[in-house]
Amino acid sequence: LGFGAMRVCGPSVFGPPKDRKHAHAVLRPAYELGANFFHTADSYGPHVDEELIAEALHPYPRDLVIATKGGLVRPRASAWDEDGRPEHLRKAIEGSLKRLKVERIDLYQLHAIDPKVPLEDSLGPLVDAQRAGKIRHIGVSNFNVAELERARKVAKIVSVQNEYNLDNRSSEDVLKHCEKLGTAFLPWYPLGAGGVLRTDKVRKVAKGLNATPAQVAIAWLLAHSPVMLPIPGTNSLEHLAQNMAAHQLKITTRDLE
Repeated sequence: LGFGAMRVCGPSVFGPPKDRKHAHAVLRPAYELGANFFHTADSYGPHVDEELIAEALHPYPRDLVIATKGGLVRPRASAWDEDGRPEHLRKAIEGSLKRLKVERIDLYQLHAIDPKVPLEDSLGPLVDAQRAGKIRHIGVSNFNVAELERARKVAKIVSVQNEYNLDNRSSEDVLKHCEKLGTAFLPWYPLGAGGVLRTDKVRKVAKGLNATPAQVAIAWLLAHSPVMLPIPGTNSLEHLAQNMAAHQLKITTRDLE
């Protein structure tokens, strides 16, 4: 169970947080509560999220794995624009290295396919950076099965990050493909932007287990697939503690059904 760090940025994941000390106070306990996998991206802020992680946790614990992404730009709060040009991604990788204060990024993911650039061309700078020792592992995000197979011809892909939760299983085929490959699957929006938590079935199971709906939704993800790595994010210390306790929830087969 990892931690998605994007929620510690400003509103709409744009700009700095109103209270930087509070952001630090969420990031540190996330690791202390057991999340040794942190997920971020250069577009979160933009750049702010990576800076906050370094401010809060550098020098990093030896077992902390930090994943970041590149390939989206934020000219304004409402925009998430693809930019998969090799020249942009080369600069993005260098920027993430600097902001995270690392010599090598544990996991670097292509955030999305740029429809104007072949995905093979976008992955090229990631492969080059991996050969140069600046990236340890390569992952992809918002890919379908055919795109994943194209990517695997260019690079060794260790993870796929797609939207996935109890309400939205449109990437079920990608998840099953990852299971066959032994590739990690990182579901974004694991709580469905809160929609999952309001469903009657989740609330009923949560009541029976004396748990929160969020804990049930996360526990379902963990039980659903052996390659699943949920990364729920929050800027609330209370919700953080609840989310991180989800892996201890004893959820039965009947509950899952």
